[in-house]
Amino acid sequence: MTMQTVASTDEFKKLVAQVTSQEGYKEPIAFGIARVDRGQKNAEKILQANFGMVNWKENFGSAAVFIKALQEAKSEVDFSGSEFIATINDSFVSNAMAAFAPYLSEATGDAHKNVQVIKALAAMEDIGKNFRIVFLFEDANPASVEAVYLKLYALSLGKAKLRGVNLNGAFGVLSNVAWVGNMPYELEYLRDHEIEMKLSGTFPVIDAVDKFPRYLQHVIPADNTRILEASKVRMGAQLAAGTTVMPGASYINFNAGTLGPVMVEGRISSSAVVGAGSDVGGGASILGVLSGTDGNPISIGENTLLGANSVTGIPLGDGCIVDAGITILAGTKIKIASEELEKIKAANPAASLEAKTTFKGEELQGLNGIHFRHNSLTGETIGRRSTREVKLNADLH
Repeated sequence: MTMQTVASTDEFKKLVAQVTSQEGYKEPIAFGIARVDRGQKNAEKILQANFGMVNWKENFGSAAVFIKALQEAKSEVDFSGSEFIATINDSFVSNAMAAFAPYLSEATGDAHKNVQVIKALAAMEDIGKNFRIVFLFEDANPASVEAVYLKLYALSLGKAKLRGVNLNGAFGVLSNVAWVGNMPYELEYLRDHEIEMKLSGTFPVIDAVDKFPRYLQHVIPADNTRILEASKVRMGAQLAAGTTVMPGASYINFNAGTLGPVMVEGRISSSAVVGAGSDVGGGASILGVLSGTDGNPISIGENTLLGANSVTGIPLGDGCIVDAGITILAGTKIKIASEELEKIKAANPAASLEAKTTFKGEELQGLNGIHFRHNSLTGETIGRRSTREVKLNADLH
């Protein structure tokens, strides 16, 4: 059944009000339409989801239209769970086109992107079974590949805050696949066809084997953001404009990233966040919640320098320096001279620091302006009030 064409914006608003007032209706926190890549051996297995537009706590009128288009296409929407997914068909597209009629001519550029999605689908001769619509009604553990990807998109596009999305269980939902460009291949399919593919010269050049795709396979970064090797940033990372990710030992995991222009030559592990103007030096490691922080997510403040091959396992404030090769963990013993301690207290008036000379790293977490150094005569790790300003080269960011 095809819906009647909506003639005006007022009629559109009435349609949305009619849909949202129906019994049991639930407003989604996120939704979108994705083209899915299915398994080469098992066509029911979803390997990847490509979203043209991701809606995160926004565009609720479009959500109502999509729900109405599904219902008119004889697909009942289940609002009772945390997520609902349906394969869309030509009837759904026709219904959505009829509902969006007042906006079709305006849908270009940044305007009405959900309408642009429908227009693109309407222009295809046969959408088959490769397009699915996803609604998230709660931020619960994702139960489907499509839900995982919707959340990864929300993070990488900056629509959701880092560490603000539930991705518990995502690894169990996603399949480990061979990535050939943007195409995922089932490993079992490659094993089954290995002999003939190699002898016929059709065996693919595999770029990676992972459950997560690369960030650049799905996201167009800001104009002044540079990623010199695609493999260095995983989908689900969030890169603020002005971030530079150099090759070599750099890496940014999913649910981690930057809040402003940052130089990245080291590793930003999952859940770690780096503030604007900071420099993660060559081979430096910011530990993640699964790698030595006892579940304590690490935030690095603004204008902070992590020296080459340093390791940081506690949150740091603004204007800190960790010298090259230094490891600062929660239990690291750090000596601070009394005169330096007074300077650190002055830079952190809200902090409660005891009058002593030896501190554990966890007692200094989140404080501003500390320079962590190594005493080459005694082997001790020492802390001083930082006197150096960390400033990125504006031409590079």
